[in-house]
Amino acid sequence: MTTGFSSGSCRFADYFVICGLDTESGLEPDELSAPASTKGKNPECENFEQSPLRRTFKSKVLAHYPDNVEWNPFDQDAVGMLCMPKGLSFRTQMDSREPQFHSFIITREDGSRTYGFALTFFEEVTSKQICSAMQTLYHMHNAEQYDILHTPTTPQGPEDQRHQHTPSRPMLHAAPAISRLQRFNSYDISRDTLYVSKCICLITPMAFAQACRKVLQQLHQAVTSPQPPPLPLESYIYNILYEVPLPPSGRSLKFSGVYGPVVCQRPSTSELPLFDFAISEMFNLLGVENVLQLFTCALLEMQILLYSQHYQRLMTVAESITALMFPFQWQHVYVPILPASLLHFLDAPVPYLMGLHSNGQDDRTKLELPQEANLCFVDIDNHFIELPEELPQFPNKLEFIQEISEVLMSFGVSPEGNIYSSDSQAKYRGFRAADMVSDKRNGNLASPLNSYLLRENETIARLQALVKRTGVSLDKVREDASSNKDGRVQCDEEELKMHQLNIQVREVFANRFTQMFADYEVFVIQPSHDKESWFTNRDQMQNFDKASFLSDQPEPYLPFLSRFLETQMFASFIDSKILCHDDEEKEHTLRVFDARVDKIRMLNVRTPTLRTSMYQKCTNIEEAAIEMRVSKIDHTALHPHLLDMKIGQGRYEQGFFPRLQSDVLSTGPTSNKWAKRSAPAQWRRRDRQKQHAEHLYLDNDQREKYIQEARNLGTTIRQPKLSNLSPSVIAQTNWKFVEGLLKECRNKTKRMLVEKMGREAVELGHGEVSITGVEENTLIASLCDLLERIWSHGLQVKQGKSALWSHLLHYQDSKEKKNSFYKPMASASRRKSDGGGSVMPPLKISLIQDMRHIQNISEIKTDVGKARAWVRLSMEKKLLSRHLKQLLSDHELTKKLYKRYAFLRCDDEKEQFLYHLLSFNAVDYFCFTNVFTTIMIPYHVVVVPSKKLGGSMFTANPWVCVSGELAETGVLQVPRNTLEITFEVAKDSSCQNLGKLTTVQMGHDNTGLYAKWLVECVVVRNEITGHTYKFPCGRWLGKGVDDGSLERILVGELMTPSSENDERMCRTPPMQQSPGMMRRFVTISPNKLNTGQIQEGVGEAINGIVKHFHKPEKERGSLTLLLCGEYGLVWALEQVFQHGFKSPRLFKNVFIWDFLEKAQVYFESAEQREVTPDENWQTRVRHFCRFMRAINNAPRNIGKDGKFQMLVCLGARDHLLHHWIALLADCPITSQMYEDTALIKDRSLVNSLIRVLQTLQEFNITLEASLVKGVGI
Repeated sequence: MTTGFSSGSCRFADYFVICGLDTESGLEPDELSAPASTKGKNPECENFEQSPLRRTFKSKVLAHYPDNVEWNPFDQDAVGMLCMPKGLSFRTQMDSREPQFHSFIITREDGSRTYGFALTFFEEVTSKQICSAMQTLYHMHNAEQYDILHTPTTPQGPEDQRHQHTPSRPMLHAAPAISRLQRFNSYDISRDTLYVSKCICLITPMAFAQACRKVLQQLHQAVTSPQPPPLPLESYIYNILYEVPLPPSGRSLKFSGVYGPVVCQRPSTSELPLFDFAISEMFNLLGVENVLQLFTCALLEMQILLYSQHYQRLMTVAESITALMFPFQWQHVYVPILPASLLHFLDAPVPYLMGLHSNGQDDRTKLELPQEANLCFVDIDNHFIELPEELPQFPNKLEFIQEISEVLMSFGVSPEGNIYSSDSQAKYRGFRAADMVSDKRNGNLASPLNSYLLRENETIARLQALVKRTGVSLDKVREDASSNKDGRVQCDEEELKMHQLNIQVREVFANRFTQMFADYEVFVIQPSHDKESWFTNRDQMQNFDKASFLSDQPEPYLPFLSRFLETQMFASFIDSKILCHDDEEKEHTLRVFDARVDKIRMLNVRTPTLRTSMYQKCTNIEEAAIEMRVSKIDHTALHPHLLDMKIGQGRYEQGFFPRLQSDVLSTGPTSNKWAKRSAPAQWRRRDRQKQHAEHLYLDNDQREKYIQEARNLGTTIRQPKLSNLSPSVIAQTNWKFVEGLLKECRNKTKRMLVEKMGREAVELGHGEVSITGVEENTLIASLCDLLERIWSHGLQVKQGKSALWSHLLHYQDSKEKKNSFYKPMASASRRKSDGGGSVMPPLKISLIQDMRHIQNISEIKTDVGKARAWVRLSMEKKLLSRHLKQLLSDHELTKKLYKRYAFLRCDDEKEQFLYHLLSFNAVDYFCFTNVFTTIMIPYHVVVVPSKKLGGSMFTANPWVCVSGELAETGVLQVPRNTLEITFEVAKDSSCQNLGKLTTVQMGHDNTGLYAKWLVECVVVRNEITGHTYKFPCGRWLGKGVDDGSLERILVGELMTPSSENDERMCRTPPMQQSPGMMRRFVTISPNKLNTGQIQEGVGEAINGIVKHFHKPEKERGSLTLLLCGEYGLVWALEQVFQHGFKSPRLFKNVFIWDFLEKAQVYFESAEQREVTPDENWQTRVRHFCRFMRAINNAPRNIGKDGKFQMLVCLGARDHLLHHWIALLADCPITSQMYEDTALIKDRSLVNSLIRVLQTLQEFNITLEASLVKGVGI
């Protein structure tokens, strides 16, 4: 896609370039172009092990015309590298010498792009020196081969050897037998003709791929055909350089090639941007399913590596994927063809989209890539894609695949792809069984192959059924548009078809974004201050209300969208929206996208917040415009004509591309012929303005600067420089990476803290809630990605897919070796610390121990998964910074594993990085517990009896049952002598991880002489995460003591670890939902609250429940805590009923439950006496008595206070509390048992209490099983 082309140009082409063998300098081996798998070994020796014909030699830019144009300075290094990325190749008459076309892209540091289109062909070598040099190389090579002839051989077949299109990597088997070596792998100056590659190339400001291909093919045809061309070649080249303009927006242009007209057309400003590559080629090569996975990776800014032996395939796939992202633009390193000399760039710890050339012989396993934790690897030729872990699904994926498939099939393109199609004449060969296995695993095999493999893939099976219905046969695969050789070069059927297919597919993709982001403008946060100050503080500013946007989205979209909203491309898109207010200022993509969004809004007038996951197909396909432009050509350029050349110039020799006359080609016409004509002059002027508007280069310099900088925000380096690869340049690049990683770390930690603090601030009553569970997961996953990128920067040798886990394993090894010497010492010191007499000695902080926990989790199979789990666990334990500091304190190990320039060996940056991570300790994460819900977790339980009345004489057998948000344990017997137990939840229970703990039920069996027990609290600890929960009790369990309860339900809270590392039990107050009002009451007098404070307490308790239900479901805390915990609803109603309760006689406790039972007796007798005021009253009484009976008849011994708690919980669940309060306030029993000043007797206070309780009616309260066990209502 033309993101920002050189705006100064209004000519079709800027340069014509010829590259090839410089006979002056002779044969120079190209060490830099050593193949990918040999990097890191000695490339020179590798290059020389190959037969000379297969080696790579340096190519040179032999000529380029004109010398320079001001708007696009000629970059000799970059053009030379990309025209012939593998250097020169030699062939003999035995080898295939088909010309090869490929395109490439040069991205400047400011992000603007120039396109190149190159045709590589072979010419006979006429220089005697070069031929004899090749002969000499062969003599030397053959002499070396004699030494190793005695090794067993696996000769390479002559067929393979002959069809090799590219210089190959060293063969991995011994030399072939002598005769073969002589015959196929040799060059004999007396018998063989030597050919060398040469390349002609056009450098253009816009990517008119089809037109450039035709121009170059016709120029090549002119050289190879027996008849000389009508005019000297200079005339045609001069014409394309100086006399053919760029077509204006929305117009078509026709100009003359050597043998026929060439047509190109450019979309108008209301259409999708120019795209002139065949998208069908990508679908043919990969299949719809793979394309969609690759598309998802690109949108989430993963590292993407394309791999193919055809340069044009690399370019087609890269350009197609980025074109389909409309309206978003790839913001990071983009090198669709990575020259061999830039392989070190794969080490870049940033998102990238790069294309790597394969030689078609080595498979994926031979390829050593520096980092793979976050890599999407696309083997284009083998129809295979390797995805990063935890890749979310694209929204409505199946419907989307079906819609794309229907479009493809209407053009006769198979949705599963067809690996026999190709954009070049090269036949696809070597489809090996191994590939079939990997393809089967991927569900990607073209239909003519084993169709039984296809049945295993549901999506493809569905598509095939669909194909049958539409009546299209998948076996009739069209020939590719590019193999069009019949000399008819008017924009023919095939090319028109290509444009139509492109448009339809692109519209389907664009429609997904217009549907998904139809309301995006509502959520854009416009800066409150002027642009200048907004820009200087851009790093700190939020530009999009992500939380509100996500809360409107259908649940299935969230995993993808929450990650997509964090990307650089989304941020840049919103930035440009903020910077452009009116339509005139908008960049092209934004204007087109906004127009589409407006259209959708008009079509479905729906309330902006109601999102459905209903799939809406694309209806907006404008292909008529293309047909119009192609059938009725708007402009015709000047015809090529004879130039003012000296006699004898422009001579022609068949088979050789001539030396062109630089004097006629180096300067254009003094007066622009085509500018003089009136019509074109106007459209040229308009075109200039449109071109400016269409791209980033606007007249307003300030805005240009803003947008450019906005795009660079967060990206450390946009592009590798393709020239001057001195060590200092590489060092500079690495330094930029280090700075960029540090900045990214700072931004990520800040964002995560602001979100998390924001949420906790809400619970403390400030501000609005913003983070959701999905979003938190997204942020943590992106932190894991950042850590992987940091750990893979500057690795000496890569081991395993996760660089972080590999480092941890090395550390574990070295520590375990050392520890085997010091074992006795360690145990002694541990005994000492255990003797602290504490309730529960704290868990030992140990990096290795945390690694072992992860290694013991059988569900996590991969290194990347283990590294992520370890990061999550360390964050939950607030030890991430400490652990990493410990890991990096082993300097010897770091030196052994990392090169000098690596981030982890830059001391200052490393310190700052650890400091940023330290800030996570300020907030509580449950990112391990909440994600790994099925793993076995050991828990340690301690029951703490009251010290005042020691439980030493206690004779009964105690038990506990622990419940959490995810599961509960069932009854566990606790040994009477130790009162401690460590357990794992039974393997067969559906969930072995209890989640955050909520309640403990505890009791005893009332056996023995002394079955009374005063318990202070129960403490439970998760032995992996170290989270410790305290369940306060402070009550007796036993018949005839306290309220006669044999079991109690305790509600607990997470304890915050003490700041000093002492062994004492922590005394800091537990993390409270909201300290709110209630903390004040305790200081007044715990027993006697006045009516105002009681009302406030009830209000706070109800408020807590209302807030709970207003949070997104994933973010709600424990409802049990709000009902039964400290200052919860049960406590508040207890205060209501205790206020003004008449003092009982000496030594006899009277409980609220006693009052309720008396009221029940009264109601039941009143019902029998039929003293019933009205129908309503009867219903309420019946409900009340039914609940009282059910609780009293329950088999549990929960005591009177426990029964009151159960009644309140059930009343809240069934929305009956306010009815019961009204009943009890009017009950005669109340006047007997309460003073006149009691709250329950004050009519106005009771009415306000009823009103407050009525607010619970709109909520669906679900009670935890432990609260209502044994009551079947």
